[in-house]
Amino acid sequence: MEAERTEADEVTRSAAGFRPDPRPLAPGLYFVSTPIGAARDITLRGLDILAKADVLAAEDTRTLKHLMEIHGVALGGRHIFAYHDHNGEMMRPKLLRALAEGKSVAYASEAGTPLVADPGFQLGRAVIAEGLPVLAAPGASAVLAALTVSGLPSDRFLFAGFPPAQAGARARMLEELKNTPATLIFYESPKRIHRILAELNEAWGNEREAVVCRELTKRFEEVSRGTLGSLAAEFEGRTVKGEVVLLVGRAIFAPPTAELVESCLRGYLVDMSVKDAAAAVAVELGLPKRDVYQLALKLAKEEGK
Repeated sequence: MEAERTEADEVTRSAAGFRPDPRPLAPGLYFVSTPIGAARDITLRGLDILAKADVLAAEDTRTLKHLMEIHGVALGGRHIFAYHDHNGEMMRPKLLRALAEGKSVAYASEAGTPLVADPGFQLGRAVIAEGLPVLAAPGASAVLAALTVSGLPSDRFLFAGFPPAQAGARARMLEELKNTPATLIFYESPKRIHRILAELNEAWGNEREAVVCRELTKRFEEVSRGTLGSLAAEFEGRTVKGEVVLLVGRAIFAPPTAELVESCLRGYLVDMSVKDAAAAVAVELGLPKRDVYQLALKLAKEEGK
């Protein structure tokens, strides 16, 4: 997604232009994260690398050139090479030669972090295979921005990419991910967000928490929170524009009954210590270890252990 061009972005220009860190840039491949919307979200280190790299490569050369112009980063006679999914096999040898010669190469996807649903994976693997340095200049990422504002648990999450276009493949993906104990994050086309919400509602139930983030960091940013049921109804028949990130909360399981917990403990206590039995049941049923341990102590005393 191309960085939004606003007057606020243009004020980053100065008569003197951008002044990079004077220290030389070490040889290696640098994956540079670029803004997903607001051009001011580029990091100073990212600008340093773009200013000093011997070779520049980008998924979209026009987008990177515009970003550099906004921040006063001069090309200095350098050419920006296009590198994307369609020309990777042709371009990788050229970039590898530059790296083998001890040059620094900066690569930027059109927006966000390279390799996260963007090109760069095969380039990174090829450079690693040659024993050459691969470094990251972290920054904007639609995945992390959406997770941050979603309000969903962030202790464990899975980026699932774009749902498959084919209905059968999509159904298999939903079945595979249904019980994943993590917040799930998808990219989806605005033209198809209503479809995936309806399918998720049908396959995973209407009570599961979900969030639709649209146009993050841009002028018309919108975050819609609710359940799969409410969001499916909200987006049905609605015309949606812009970049979309969909998040779905982890699966909701009914808590185990007291009878089940006790039965499991009695089984483990036959040949395990109270401590080990409690730990095993706590992990198996997803319960607090302290609570299970107290029940295990009670059962052990009843049985004279």
